[in-house]
Amino acid sequence: MLWVKESIEQLLSKLHTNLDTGLTKEQVKEKHAEFGTNEFEEGKKESLLQKIGHHLIEITTIVLLFAAAISAYLAITTGYGWAKVVVILGIVVLNMVLGIYQENSAEKALAALQSMNAHLTTVVRDGVRMQVDATELVPGDIIEIVAGDMIPADARIISSSSLQVEESALTGESVPVEKDANAVVSEKAPIGDRLNMLYSGCLVTNGRATAVVVEIGMETEMGKIAGLLNSTSKLMTPLQLRLKELAKRLSIVALLAGILIFIIDVYVYGETIIETLMIAISLAVAAVPETLPVIVTLTLAYGVQNMVRKNTIIRRIPAVETIGNTSVICSDKTGTLTQNKMIIQQIWAADHAPLKATAEFDTAENNVLEMLSLASNATIDITDGEETIIGDPTESAIIRLLEEKGTTKKALEAKYPRVFELPFDSDRKLMTTIHQVEDGFLSITKGAFDRIPVDFSEEFLAEAERVHDSFAEDALRVLVVAYKKYPEMPTDLSSEALEKDLTFAGMVGMIDPPRPESKSAVLAAKKAGIKTVMITGDHIVTASAIAKEIGILTDGDKAITGAELAEMSEADLEKNIRDYAVYARVSPEDKIRIVKAWQKNGEIVTMTGDGVNDAPALKAADVGAAMGITGTDVSKNAADMVITDDNFATIVDAVKEGRTAYENIRKTIYFLLSTNFSQIFIMLIAIILGWGAPVVAVQLLLINVVSDGIPGFFLSREKADDSIMERKPIPKNAGIFANGLGKKMATQAVVFTIVTLAGFYIGQFVTINNSIGASYEVGMTMAFVILAWSSVAHIFNVRSDKSIFTIGFLSNRGLFFSAICSMLIILGLAIIPPLANMFFLVEMSLTHWILAFILSMFPLLFVEIQKLIQRKRAKA
Repeated sequence: MLWVKESIEQLLSKLHTNLDTGLTKEQVKEKHAEFGTNEFEEGKKESLLQKIGHHLIEITTIVLLFAAAISAYLAITTGYGWAKVVVILGIVVLNMVLGIYQENSAEKALAALQSMNAHLTTVVRDGVRMQVDATELVPGDIIEIVAGDMIPADARIISSSSLQVEESALTGESVPVEKDANAVVSEKAPIGDRLNMLYSGCLVTNGRATAVVVEIGMETEMGKIAGLLNSTSKLMTPLQLRLKELAKRLSIVALLAGILIFIIDVYVYGETIIETLMIAISLAVAAVPETLPVIVTLTLAYGVQNMVRKNTIIRRIPAVETIGNTSVICSDKTGTLTQNKMIIQQIWAADHAPLKATAEFDTAENNVLEMLSLASNATIDITDGEETIIGDPTESAIIRLLEEKGTTKKALEAKYPRVFELPFDSDRKLMTTIHQVEDGFLSITKGAFDRIPVDFSEEFLAEAERVHDSFAEDALRVLVVAYKKYPEMPTDLSSEALEKDLTFAGMVGMIDPPRPESKSAVLAAKKAGIKTVMITGDHIVTASAIAKEIGILTDGDKAITGAELAEMSEADLEKNIRDYAVYARVSPEDKIRIVKAWQKNGEIVTMTGDGVNDAPALKAADVGAAMGITGTDVSKNAADMVITDDNFATIVDAVKEGRTAYENIRKTIYFLLSTNFSQIFIMLIAIILGWGAPVVAVQLLLINVVSDGIPGFFLSREKADDSIMERKPIPKNAGIFANGLGKKMATQAVVFTIVTLAGFYIGQFVTINNSIGASYEVGMTMAFVILAWSSVAHIFNVRSDKSIFTIGFLSNRGLFFSAICSMLIILGLAIIPPLANMFFLVEMSLTHWILAFILSMFPLLFVEIQKLIQRKRAKA
């Protein structure tokens, strides 16, 4: 129930309460039993054991655990050794710890919502005014609130005086709302236009009121948001989905290969079950890129560090790659695209032409500005260059311009001291002050154009309306000032006496202007294939004007209000979502609908916000980006990342960092899986041909960790290509091997397979040195060294589509030296006898080593030739 249409009498009757005495103790007790406490319900928390369970059922984890189990069985029954078991389980535990650390739920968001409830509130019960804990309120309680109070529950205003409420946390409205107990409100009115209502969690900035509580706890508008947070599930990131799909494919390949080898080994070559199990372990290890999850996490963590330097705090690590693939940014207006401070842009003094606020003022314009300043209560203090504003944003804009023109508020008030004030009233929509001047007293009245009590001539009224309308067309908020002189202090100080027969002085038009960098950031996003959408609680005229100015609302785009959106079905919204660039006066439910409609169209959505009203949409979006300065704790806890400078341009910078991180992850996948797939093919082909296994499980594990893992860690530090923000986002439904990655991996896997099997064959069957003859052990050593070294050399292939000789080996110094280190480790393992014996390696001749080195470098040479051909084709 909205509670906006009923008369106060009907309302009190429905709630069984009395205006003067409030509820009785018995009624309060009954209502507590019926409605419960004024608190929010918490969502179900996931236990640590449940989180561990989720990770244990991942396909890659199951494959590794299976390999560890077989290794443990062999260690117990044959004395095979425990080293591999420890290593595999260590990798499983490390991946699990990192995964659980990254996870977060809505618990903190709900806790922050809970803390927003006021602790104590003034209530009338049994005819006595008392203070009670806000959680004890029930529907029907008569409450009293004053400036500075946090509203404890949804309530209908009974009476009020100069009441203004800051509702930005709930509606996104940047200016305090003037409340009116007698306002006539439609049931279809959005929250921001329900002027006779107060809403839980909002702040009273001015005046006082008596109200009757109508909803508590989860039934309040804030409670509904808590419910949305509970019911809104967080989607898996595109990378998580792609890696999950990849793990399934790798596991299927390993399973099929294992079955095939089992059949061949047992039924064709007559091998024992134990030997076949050894091969199964080898294939499991070969199929799973053990270091991939760790390298991906390190790459994302490095992206997190870079983003911190660019005013972005990542709260959930997978958001780094998701922000990079963003295709739609749904941005709040106030403070994100705009400066979040009202600034006067136009001024008009009677009998003069309108001027821009940046122009040189004449006496008439200065008089208008001074009169507006005298009739304002805002103050601006500047300490060590930091501006501190106290007061209404509209009045702050006046004082700011006054000081820019060389006059301080303090000096002006000393010259023309205020002797009387009629405060702003929501009924009158006017404020009047009286000041002592040289020749008597000056009464100044400021307010809305349609309320200013000036007796216009027909001609002058037409001119004033023309100027007012021109300001309004530019989405400027108009404030008018008029005055009256008195030789002596007037005796009748009522509004009826002071606010009549005034002389019109002029008007100003003000707006919360766009940030200077917003326009270029929106353009940069557009070049990157990202659509920017404005979602705001502000009025549609203001929102559209700002959106046009910064390039969001262009030809062919439409703007729509929350009321119009409510009339639209889900199917229509999903069908027409691409037509709308501006959404104004929207509710929290509207924001989720917009986000989900874009997601249904296959887009990856980043949603920005700062208020409680934004929290459910922040959680529902692929990436929720909360504002660090103006953002509430609720919005920050529901978000994936926090923008510390509240700037839209920072989000675009974050997209670039995200794209860099994602590209580096793709490079890592290209680097690791080329080797992993080749390992499966090498094992299969060699066994089918009857040559035996070219490498054993412990050697494969060594290659995956030393040759791939050590240099692979430094791929996270690769710099972005120059064209990274000129590419289209990778579609949500694109596979992990999109944009030719799968083809490149397959080609490299074939090359690795050929050179490794060539080395294995030569070492096992061809005598190239008289002192060291051909043998299975020499073949295995050759295969191990070639596969390990070629894997290391392959990292220089994946760094860029440009030639390694163009970008330079030392442009990523950490990667270069780690690659050299890996190659030396492999060399040491093969030539130091105790280590060689541990890993089933034997001595080789210098000829074998030279041949192994040449074969190892062939994949690098092969890719360089490919890149040369591609460059020539591109030029042609």
